[in-house]
Amino acid sequence: MEHRILSFPITASFANTENTVYPTLLMDGHNIILIDCGFIGSLPILEKELQQYGISTKLITGLVLTHHDHDHMGAAAALKRLNPHIKIYASAVEAPFITAQEKPLRLCQAEEFQKILPPQQQEFGKAFCDMLRRVEPVQVDVLLQDGDYLDCCEGCKVIATPGHTPGHISLFMEKDSIIITGDAFALENHQPVIANPQFTLDIVKATASMEKLLAMNVKSYYCYHGGHFTPQGK
Repeated sequence: MEHRILSFPITASFANTENTVYPTLLMDGHNIILIDCGFIGSLPILEKELQQYGISTKLITGLVLTHHDHDHMGAAAALKRLNPHIKIYASAVEAPFITAQEKPLRLCQAEEFQKILPPQQQEFGKAFCDMLRRVEPVQVDVLLQDGDYLDCCEGCKVIATPGHTPGHISLFMEKDSIIITGDAFALENHQPVIANPQFTLDIVKATASMEKLLAMNVKSYYCYHGGHFTPQGK
């Protein structure tokens, strides 16, 4: 079986706004690996989208979490309950937050922001903090380091891209010249930008990570926020 790399949309609502993200699926003769899995409660949407490709969530062999943000791991625990055999992959730096061995940094940040929000934003801030507290932790089965390879799709290399969070990772699909960015950068008006710079935990490192990925000059970048980016001339 030839391998396939697919990204597809998942849309969820929060505070009267809709947000669409693009998880990626890696498939070959031995593996079906999902890269990030969407928001809290998005498992039914994920299942419906995968059915379009003839894939059941119960057949997924692995889930790679690029980092511990709610929109990337919100459905992870529900997916693990549905499919107990799935292996969860994440960087060694992010794993303590994904498993809740340590308080998630995004929740720490949101709680600090809440203290200084103006009165008209207090209700939104409280709802956001409450939502972050509802993110279910999930056990990480495989710890990833920069330069590691996953045995999938003829070459899947882990790239450390810290900044958005300390242990953020991206994936380089060498055979296809594709980088799955996670939140190492996003797309706005079809151009690469820092993903949510106001929430980025280290903007200097995030900028360096984005520049590192863009300098690799691959054929296509699959961005979790924004979809596909193809550099000019590719």
